[in-house]
Amino acid sequence: MKFEKLILEIENINTVLKQNAIQSINQALTIRNWIIGYYLYEYEQKGQDRAKYGDSLLLSIAKHFRSKNIKGITERSLRTFRAFYKCYPQIRQTLSAELKMKKIIQTTPRPSSKYSPEMKEMLRHFSFSHFAELIKLDDPLARAFYEIQAIKGRWSVRELSRQMGSLLYERTGLSKNKKSLLSKIVADVVTIEDSIRDPYLLEFTGLKERTEYSESDLETALLNHIQDFLLELGKGFCFESRQRRITLSNEHDRIDLVFYHRILKCHILIDLKNRAFSHADAGQMNFYLNYFKENEMSKGDNPPIGIILCTAKDSVKVQYAIGGINNKLFVSRYMVELPSVKELECFIKEDINHLSQRRQSPKNGITKKSKKTRE
Repeated sequence: MKFEKLILEIENINTVLKQNAIQSINQALTIRNWIIGYYLYEYEQKGQDRAKYGDSLLLSIAKHFRSKNIKGITERSLRTFRAFYKCYPQIRQTLSAELKMKKIIQTTPRPSSKYSPEMKEMLRHFSFSHFAELIKLDDPLARAFYEIQAIKGRWSVRELSRQMGSLLYERTGLSKNKKSLLSKIVADVVTIEDSIRDPYLLEFTGLKERTEYSESDLETALLNHIQDFLLELGKGFCFESRQRRITLSNEHDRIDLVFYHRILKCHILIDLKNRAFSHADAGQMNFYLNYFKENEMSKGDNPPIGIILCTAKDSVKVQYAIGGINNKLFVSRYMVELPSVKELECFIKEDINHLSQRRQSPKNGITKKSKKTRE
């Protein structure tokens, strides 16, 4: 066997088995979410103490799993699981004999479409993120159309979402030459890396997300320094997370830094924009604050605080989005305990100049492996 052939064989077997492993995990995740949806549906119908929880059932479940530090089981994801079960009752056919013995039955008011592909075929091609997009469609025929096209075109989740948003189903129905329209679609190439980055998959496997995918070198270095800067202040900042992901309706946003302030008893969310401030930044931060109010606040917590750090060529704009804090005493303490706007402006301006100089130096360029130090 020649060396080149040996390399090719190793590459092929590595790709095939890696893909098989991801497909197996994806199917397990999908079936787990479907079964959770079944349990929720059955409990809401027959649970002996269901009246005790009422509308707060999903919130109570989510709080329990959050206290156990188990990711991926939020109030919104539970709603998605329940809708998934109702939309795809035929998944029961794919369950193992052991799971079927638990009497998981097709008790759903929402029948599947007779035009849908075989469930085994969908499980082979779709991650749960695909299904989370498809269940947004109320029309079974439209859903079947996108299922078929997504399998034929090997669409990524992003491509599926894009085609649904462009009303491909409706446009195809109105088109005189339907085959010609569909043949012109050029989908993104789906890679193994695309599957690995699926947030549902990462939560299920316990793998951590790699923030390098979405950060430039300069932004990474700035976040390192801001994180260290706030911790060095010694005024109650407790670091909680970085690039914190928020998932709603299968769309993902990330907050650059999240702290908890032990004196103010609230979360502090920091968003870094490596550009001048835009009015859209305030709306984005308001979205983050509202999410934390609903999903992350514990008993005794004060409302979260948002800090937007924006940069420009010759100036730095810093805007505090207090986010509806009405308690005067808390606002007063907030002004005392947090760093002043002037402190943040000076720090960011200094770091921007310093890091920009380092970036231009071939010997001291910023890399993703650079240490989190503040010079």
